[in-house]
Parts: sequence; structure tokens; C-alpha cells
Amino acid sequence: MPGRHFLQIPGPTPVPDRLLRAMHRAMEDHRSSTFPALTRRILSRLPAVVGQTRGEAFVFPATGSAMWEAALVNTVAPGGRLLAPRFGQFSHLFVQTARNLGYQVDVLEEPWGEAANPAHIEAALAADTAHEIQGVLLVHNETATGVTSDVGAVRAAMDRAGHPALLFVDGVSSIASLAFQFDAWRVDAALTGSQKGFMLPAGLGMLWMSEGAMARVEACPTPRAYFDLRPMRANNAQGYFPSTPALSLLFGLDEALTMLVDEEGMAAVAARHAHLARGVRAAVGAWGLAQCAARPAIASDTVTAVVVPEGADARQVIEAAFTRHDLALGSGLAQLAGKVFRIGHLGDMNELTLAAALAGVEMALHDAGIAVPYGSGVGAALAAWQRGRASA
Repeated sequence: MPGRHFLQIPGPTPVPDRLLRAMHRAMEDHRSSTFPALTRRILSRLPAVVGQTRGEAFVFPATGSAMWEAALVNTVAPGGRLLAPRFGQFSHLFVQTARNLGYQVDVLEEPWGEAANPAHIEAALAADTAHEIQGVLLVHNETATGVTSDVGAVRAAMDRAGHPALLFVDGVSSIASLAFQFDAWRVDAALTGSQKGFMLPAGLGMLWMSEGAMARVEACPTPRAYFDLRPMRANNAQGYFPSTPALSLLFGLDEALTMLVDEEGMAAVAARHAHLARGVRAAVGAWGLAQCAARPAIASDTVTAVVVPEGADARQVIEAAFTRHDLALGSGLAQLAGKVFRIGHLGDMNELTLAAALAGVEMALHDAGIAVPYGSGVGAALAAWQRGRASA
């Protein structure tokens, strides 16, 4: 089909031409005396993405999901007990990963469409008077439902309970897109992958660790190999990696950090995503459809899960968008299959590209038998963006 393909899933996201050019280069010797300059440029700027001034950042040839394992095996003893709110597919998978590794996980079930409930976390930790729980697993932005949890409120709940558990935060669909305050929220481990806010192909996992978490790395008795932070730390200090790094992706990450940190600035990145999200939410309302997010206050600025009317099948919307309009939308996952489609609005995105995608959604809705007024959503989004510009 002529024209551009609209990749409007919540990850992987479109890769800007600038990053494609940065990655399109010959390989080089990753043990040479000049290679550490690249490593140091990357590792010195990664903390700024999440607001980290203390602790350390790491990059693995891996994925965000792999960083779940890296964070846990370096800090939590075998068979250790953890606590996790579960309110969507990715919080479910975080729990499942921990259990697969042999950890005990106390699960706090929340309705899909809701966020983590700090009061429930506080009560569970307060009841753990022996302090057996070693960590809290929190998904910052639940990609399946389009819901963002309040990490700062969770940390405050942990403090009120007077509990020493570590705070592990999955930021796969939030980091490099939403405001993230590693220091202020006193996060112990934050993680993400390269294919969302960083606008790169999948293949890099990034992990930020607090000083407190790093203090546990040396003493932690959990068996580790590939994800052992000790050799990674020792090699990074010299500007190298313990195994062959994903060179093309590192070249891309270096350029992505220039775009995000050095040029746009992380506060502006978060503001841009919030601005674009307001337009998408206005479009959904104009179509007469609902969001999966239960309340406006928790609606995500990176992905909107749209609920189709009773009797309709969201899979038909997704298929029509892809086959007829060259538009890729996110599918409903697990219990939301057929009930929602997801619009990703993160990464290399602006008003005009998003307006075109919303026009494609309107046509796909009609194709699936969901008759919304033509132009209603696009018009509502444009008006919301104009209002936002006027008040800025």
C-alpha cells in the first residue's frame, strides 16, 4: 500500500530516521581503546532520563521483561517473599516472572482499569510485622489497560507502614515518556526497554538501581550468570561490557539520549506526551466510547485503551485498521481480548501524525460496524490541542 505505515501500538514505536541513520553503520571493536567514549556518553546521561542522581544505571542486550529478572536476582534471596498489586496483563507477568524464579509473591488484586491502591499496599506491609516481604513489584504504566499508577503515593504508603522493602518499578511504557522521579520517589530499581519511549527497536534492557539496592548486590546469594550486575559494574567502570554489546542499538541509544536529554529535555518530553494524550482522550469522548481507565486521574499519557460497545468486537476494528488503512492498533490482552483496542501515543509522535492515526481509527470503526460521526474524534483532538497551546 502506498504511503507510510502508521505504527500506533504502544510498542515498538516508530523509529525516527535520525535514529535509523545513527544505527546504520559498520561494526567496530568493542574492546578498542576508543570504545569507552560511547559507553560513558550513554551511562552518564541515562540517569537524567529518570531523575536519578544516586545509584547506578545499566544497559543489557535484552528486553524490559528481562530486566524484571535482573532486578530481582541481584537483590532478593532465593525463595524470598514479595508483594505485588495486580491490575493488568503486565503486572500479571511481573508476578509470574517472580514466581517462575522461585519467589513467593503476595498478590493484591485490583480491577483491570484501576491503578495500584496505596492503601492496600500499606495495609499488607503493616501486617508484615516480621518484615519478611523483601520488595514491592509495581507496574508504573499498565500498558494493557492504559492506566498509570502513582509511584510517589506507593512509596509514601511504604513509609507509613515503616517497612524496609525495596520498591521495584516497571517503567517499560512510561520511562522516557512520562515524568519519572527516581530520587524523589525513592525507587530502588526501575526498568525499561528500548522499543517505547527511546524510539529504538527492541533489544536493549535498561535498569536503574538505587544505592540501597546496589548494597544488596554483593551479598545476595541468588545464583546469577548473564544478569549478574557485578561483572557488568566492573566492566562499565572501564567503559566496557562483560559480553559483546548490541552495538547498533548502542549507537542508536546514544543518539536517542541526545534527542531526549540534551535537546528536548525530559520535562518537555513529559509535557509533550501529556499534551498529545489530552487530544486522544478528547477524540474517544467525541466518538461516544469509553476508556478502560476507570478514572480520568489515572488515564495514561502513553496509551489509551478504548472500550468498544456491547456486542461489537474490537478485533474487527484492529483488523480493518491494519488491512484497509495500514494502521496498526494494539489489541486487547487476556480478559480484555475483543473488548478494547489500544492507541499508542508515545515516542516519535506529534499532533499531525496522531491526527492522521485518529482519522484511520474513525474509518476502521465504521468498517467494524461502529458508526461514529466522521471527523468527530479528529476535530475534538485538534480543538484540545489548540486549547492546550493557547493556555501554555
